[in-house]
Amino acid sequence: MPHLALYTFGVLKTPLVDPGPLTREFYESGEAVYGKISRHPGYLGRAETAGGDQGMLFEADWGAWGGFAVPAWYDKGRTVETTALATTLSLWTGLRPAFDAVYTGMHREALNRRYDWFERTAHPNYVFWWVPDGVIPTWQDGVSRLEHLHLHGPAPHAFGFHHAFAPDGTATRVTGIGPKSDRLVP
Repeated sequence: MPHLALYTFGVLKTPLVDPGPLTREFYESGEAVYGKISRHPGYLGRAETAGGDQGMLFEADWGAWGGFAVPAWYDKGRTVETTALATTLSLWTGLRPAFDAVYTGMHREALNRRYDWFERTAHPNYVFWWVPDGVIPTWQDGVSRLEHLHLHGPAPHAFGFHHAFAPDGTATRVTGIGPKSDRLVP
């Protein structure tokens, strides 16, 4: 059965090493959100560095998730001192669990504050695509899918919640929020 890959990307207002309260708050809430999401039904895993070093995104060993990559429009730094981005790459069993994880609980609370931390851009900040069972998506896969979504709009190759596709390529949508709304509508 295919799995759903999710790549997220945002440009932060300040570098990751900024000692200010907003950056510290972003890190603290991010750690709590990751902890909660990692226990969410339907969550399969996410890209993490082999050495656990969070400060060296570009130089880190990401194992099967491939070399770290960012969209062409990212124009800020790439060193530990200048990097100003937040990104994730994860695998899910389907759209419904991903939707529930993103739009409920602690992650929803963080989303409500995203413009405190992130710059507003004209680019999409996340993309989904289906991968065969056993395939680990790479950072470059996520970047190319996000750029495709930006340039061409949603398609089975790259899509978001509002214009989603089932593994067979047919258009679908997620309705409602929560476990009692567990259905996809073609």
